[in-house]
Amino acid sequence: MTAPRETPRETPGKTPRRPSRRHVLGMAATVPLALTADLALGAGPAGAATGPAFVMAYFTESPNGLGTDYGLHLAVSLDGLEWTPLNQNKPVATPTQGAGGLRDPFVLRKQDGTFAVLATDLKGTDWSYNSQYIHVWDSADLRSLTGYRRLKLHGMTTHSWAPEAFWDAGRGQYGIVYSSVNASGHNVLMVNYTTDFRTVSAPQVFFDPGYDVIDGSFALGVGGTNYMYFKDSSKQTLVGARSATLAPGSWQVFSTPVAHGGTEAPTLVKSPSSNTWYLWGDTYTPNGVFYAWQTTDLASGTWTPVDQRRYTQPVNSKHCGIAPLTGTQYDNLLAHWGAPAWNRLKSYNHPDRYVRHAGFAARIDPYPFDPYTDAQWKLVPGLADASGVSFQSVNYPDRYLRHYSYALRLDPNDGTSAFAQDATFHKVAGLADSAWTSFRSHNHPTRYIRHSGYALRIDPVSTATDRADATFRVGY
Repeated sequence: MTAPRETPRETPGKTPRRPSRRHVLGMAATVPLALTADLALGAGPAGAATGPAFVMAYFTESPNGLGTDYGLHLAVSLDGLEWTPLNQNKPVATPTQGAGGLRDPFVLRKQDGTFAVLATDLKGTDWSYNSQYIHVWDSADLRSLTGYRRLKLHGMTTHSWAPEAFWDAGRGQYGIVYSSVNASGHNVLMVNYTTDFRTVSAPQVFFDPGYDVIDGSFALGVGGTNYMYFKDSSKQTLVGARSATLAPGSWQVFSTPVAHGGTEAPTLVKSPSSNTWYLWGDTYTPNGVFYAWQTTDLASGTWTPVDQRRYTQPVNSKHCGIAPLTGTQYDNLLAHWGAPAWNRLKSYNHPDRYVRHAGFAARIDPYPFDPYTDAQWKLVPGLADASGVSFQSVNYPDRYLRHYSYALRLDPNDGTSAFAQDATFHKVAGLADSAWTSFRSHNHPTRYIRHSGYALRIDPVSTATDRADATFRVGY
């Protein structure tokens, strides 16, 4: 499907800035005490990621396994679309019990403003592995994770996949929803209720439409209605259901299915700046590509694709869970874990492709690929002019992008003036979109880095196609 073109809203190549604080009146009674110091989070729908900032939990897999890690990874965002991986995209915690790894992590912002992190007890792709448990951590602020444990949900000989949780105000308890194969012979969504994520009620069937379903994601109390998106495994699509009560068995399917190839792991996110909702989905054909859809009316059940220029997933990320943050928490997480020391460059007119080296030739290739580090660059002061930049390879740190006969390639720095000039470029406003970036050659100032036949070179730029070919997003 072809996504509509929309103008990106962030300036690339810069560390995201905190959103401005806005005082929200008349909400103190609806906001937990731990949040009253930062009302910018608002009193958005329960169970939906809504806030001035966001955190994403995920694990990682890459095509040949070079970027695979079944620990807990975190990233942050100001708009729910562009993400900054924390801790250099390395795990911030790894399970030590059960399978010794996780999948499908989920972050819940609890009623007191602290967090619970839940995840599937599974390492790798052994789908026959049965565990009646899920991994659980507690955290005050996601700068440290404490109280690691496994929580038993049921006694069936089956799995407990993709746990998510929500606050059920009518019960005064949290519901933990997950996928298991029950007596029906297919996956259904089960639920246990808890107040402390240490003891739980007996499991109940939460949702069974009569066919295999997994991966429930929630937006509760939107216009008086509760919404849940799930994967219909028979059709490999994301589908919505709704309920007025949250009660097990009360959900009715209503939406138009969406997918991009085989798609799972729906995640609902509310824009912090508009009435737009985003639906994230994780594809596995190819494995590990996130796609996003949008709507301004959840009740309609219809979605349109988001232009891939507007969103960027953390490298190698799989099956994410997204939760709201206050502005202070966003700042604190970036300060504690740090933003990556490297960047990736996304093509403007081929936003599924990133600048990488292959056989030491520079080109743009579709994400994902291995070695994934071929697409990671340190933008260092220009070797010939510190006001410019040079592109130092992360996995070959003695090599830099330079032009040779106008073609870009990755060569060792030989220390010569000629090399330094060939490897130096000047950042300018994007030639096709000023919110993006273009790179002018230092020693051939009428030429810019652009792709041609997916290979990178420096060329004069004159046409609209040339300008689009020469425009990139500097991000993570």
